Amino acid sequence: MPENTSPSTAQAARDAHFSPVVNRLSSEFSDVHHSSTVSRCVDAARHGAQDVTGRATPDLVERIARQHLQVLALAFAEQR
Repeated sequence: MPENTSPSTAQAARDAHFSPVVNRLSSEFSDVHHSSTVSRCVDAARHGAQDVTGRATPDLVERIARQHLQVLALAFAEQR
């Protein structure tokens, strides 16, 4: 699947609080997902946490993003 990065896509990677999250998850899912996919998932998790709970801590965002990336990995595995 082609990956494209846009300014909003890389937003999480530029935020100092979430860069370590992007780095950890990029490393963890390097064999399955492109780093831009990880960055988008972290950004989406951050916005979702903010909308639902009113705050987005790095720990919460990492847990949400990891779950999303695991589901995506399962979906990719089923397609093969």
